[in-house]
Amino acid sequence: MTSFYIMLLAAYLIGAIPTGVVLTRLVGASDIRNSGSGNIGATNVYRVAGKKLGVLTLIGDALKGAVPVLIAIKLTDLGDAQVGAVAAAAFIGHCYPVYLKFKGGKGVATALGIFLVLSPLAVLGAFAVFALLVWKWRYVSLGSICAAAAIPILVYFTEGNPALVATTMFISLIVICRHHQNIQRLLNGSENRFKA
Repeated sequence: MTSFYIMLLAAYLIGAIPTGVVLTRLVGASDIRNSGSGNIGATNVYRVAGKKLGVLTLIGDALKGAVPVLIAIKLTDLGDAQVGAVAAAAFIGHCYPVYLKFKGGKGVATALGIFLVLSPLAVLGAFAVFALLVWKWRYVSLGSICAAAAIPILVYFTEGNPALVATTMFISLIVICRHHQNIQRLLNGSENRFKA
């Protein structure tokens, strides 16, 4: 049981590493929290600091979710519910990082990393939803919200594992809730469109 709690703490601390802040500081760019939307995630880094750093932030944030879950699955004897808790800890670390006074990102990329490990097939379906909506309307937030809403349903049909479904529901609900300002802007027509 001690190893489980150590895994939870480690997952949180890994998830809490603010990839976008670290990368933009390394290249001498302005503090991402004071630029663009103020979000530390890949989309804002892409808009403010360029495509390369945006992609690196996406990869880094996804790895923060994937690595702890992979370790929990491959190197421990934790059950599905405990692996789900490790996944949730990494995700919460990203959204509420101790290193940034608990002011983190929206969790989309970190959730992506987690879901890629837990259910790659479901991610394919969610990515199709995301890509279609972003292609059609050019709103990354809309694609992210709808993909998050779709993933628990897709996990249910592809995996049928109650613990995984519960984990994805928990993470997806937080992703959607953390987009509340985007939802408001989408409703009033002031949301920024994605420019490739």
